[in-house]
Amino acid sequence: MRSTPSFGSAGVKILTTGCLTLVACAAVIAAQQQPARPATAGSKIVLLGTGTPAPTPDRSGPATAIVVNDTAYLVDFGPGVVRRASAAAAGGIAALQPTRLQRAFVTHLHSDHTVGYADLIFTPWTLGRRMPLEVYGPRGIAAMTSHLIEAYRVDIDTRTNADGNQRTFPDGHKVNAHEIGAAGVVYKDANVTVTAFATKHAMESYGYRFDTPDRSIVISGDTNPAQSTIDACRGCDVLIHEVHTEAWLAARPEAGGAPPGTFRRFSEKYHTTVPQLAELARQAKPRVLILYHYNSLTPDELQTEMMKHYAGHFVIGRDLDVY
Repeated sequence: MRSTPSFGSAGVKILTTGCLTLVACAAVIAAQQQPARPATAGSKIVLLGTGTPAPTPDRSGPATAIVVNDTAYLVDFGPGVVRRASAAAAGGIAALQPTRLQRAFVTHLHSDHTVGYADLIFTPWTLGRRMPLEVYGPRGIAAMTSHLIEAYRVDIDTRTNADGNQRTFPDGHKVNAHEIGAAGVVYKDANVTVTAFATKHAMESYGYRFDTPDRSIVISGDTNPAQSTIDACRGCDVLIHEVHTEAWLAARPEAGGAPPGTFRRFSEKYHTTVPQLAELARQAKPRVLILYHYNSLTPDELQTEMMKHYAGHFVIGRDLDVY
């Protein structure tokens, strides 16, 4: 079930943020297809990418935008992030025009969540962004940022030399990298308060809760079921969470000839099955649960499995859906 989309080294500043501790199927489907709130009112959630490491053509890499008062806040920057943002802007979300992408939060540093980072740094700059990018994430984001800036040194120097067409706005490629280090409030402005909470993945990882004037939105990132996610939500308006079906996991071949069971063991420690997500959501009690970064044999299989295990309002997210 789905809501109806609104439309089809130099240059790096390393910062550390403080922290505060985060203390009847047809009828059912018809009812659940209604969005929790109109996509045109108040804060918006734009699913820029709902995909996984697999290069599925209609699902870009993980990236979500929270738009509040015509200001965009990104969570993760998987492959295709800027083009998806541009598509959303063309569909009427002006805050996602590439030159206005200025704030981003990353859940963890796996490649499928960060391959679009260079795109987010440089593409908006080539189009005219004049302000540095502000990025918040786990330890390691500063080093990743420094290395990317250095990797593109020839490009930067060429664009800012005496003949360069970006010499009058050189700050647009710069990045202020804020390393979180611990759970708590990591960002606050007139539109949002963003609270990070630790999750259970293969490296340091965080989910984020966004409190806006009209909504509370929680994004899990990649994680095994975590009490911290339940605590972050506790009746939140929207919970956006990863998931996979057990049938998909059983059928998945090992990549690169790895020994049998390698990915299953990894998944059981660091990802979330449908029954696990259903139990988590029953405890967290979101008004609506959005599935993203999901794996299943088919969308229908995921739909059926969720309805078997969870009676609450959920939607299977698609790229460029707006909630």
